[in-house]
Amino acid sequence: MIYLDYAATTPVDSEVLEVMLPYLRENYGNPDSVHTAGRSAAHAVSEARARAAAVLNRHPLEVFFTSGGTEADNWAVRYLSEGKAAVSAIEHAAVLEGAKLRDGGHVLVPATADGIVSPEAVASALDADTGLVCVQAANNETGAIQPIEKISAVCKERGIPLFSDCVQAAGELDLKELAFHCDALALSGHKIYAPKGVGVLMIKKGGKIRPMIAGGEQERGLRGGTLNVAGIVGFAHALERAQSAREKNSKHARALRDLFEREIKLRFGDKVRVDGENRLANISHLTFENAGEALLAKLDLCGLCVSGGAACSSHSALPSHVMLAMGRTADEARRGVRFSFGKDTTEEETLHAVKIVLQCLKED
Repeated sequence: MIYLDYAATTPVDSEVLEVMLPYLRENYGNPDSVHTAGRSAAHAVSEARARAAAVLNRHPLEVFFTSGGTEADNWAVRYLSEGKAAVSAIEHAAVLEGAKLRDGGHVLVPATADGIVSPEAVASALDADTGLVCVQAANNETGAIQPIEKISAVCKERGIPLFSDCVQAAGELDLKELAFHCDALALSGHKIYAPKGVGVLMIKKGGKIRPMIAGGEQERGLRGGTLNVAGIVGFAHALERAQSAREKNSKHARALRDLFEREIKLRFGDKVRVDGENRLANISHLTFENAGEALLAKLDLCGLCVSGGAACSSHSALPSHVMLAMGRTADEARRGVRFSFGKDTTEEETLHAVKIVLQCLKED
């Protein structure tokens, strides 16, 4: 099996797993319990919160642990600030679907044919009722990196908070810089070699957010539920590793992605299109002119794991909303394939993946 779906999820790094294990076995206390076992777990959470905050260059009390990116996205887009939300049309489904449940309603901000949300488009979508802007740091299908600094300037000028889904960007972009420009941002563990089921919502001091999950007094009374101590410890460790090694990992992924695209273009010429511009180094979203609906299944049967866009929507027969927002036809939006590379991907795997794609498209 060749795995080229790192944008969907990553394996847990062995070092990350190692730091988690004590909190699954020996130190398994509930961090809200007042006894020794509970205090030990609470200390681990506190330490992990401080480490995650340091990566973002923020105060620990601005870091809230969640069950992952989807919860963090929903929490922000539904309950951060008051009024209408201006949401980019290429957001992850967690943001787009969450926006439909926002009390103040929402409007969509269009993207260009290259998958970029411009500051001008954001500015045009704002009015007196706008209370929140939501633009992701990098798109999860095309990898297109968004101009967050310039969008932040537009928001600051209007006094409107900016929330950014940074889930896909966390392993490649500078999170300190993103956290500086954003009023809130979301992260997820399983995109950075930590386990599934843990994430973060960072909200700067002064941000007004209501609870989404009622229960106990966890997370300063804003997010009920017993904390995933082992996952939180692993997340903090993985976040530090991801940011410290991001340039090295990006260089590795870019070399393989560029090799892959060169070989694909050499064989398919103008019958394949690379989607998006200014992309994350590890993502290659390609639209094949002669791809059939069964291409993903054929690639899988030949041992190549990839996605037709976001993994959470890959079972849907609907065309990609990201491709539609970029002006593609419904037919084109169904023919895209996302290949994504990780720190463990090899050149041999990459070249073999090219052969599999060629074989499967010949069959079509």
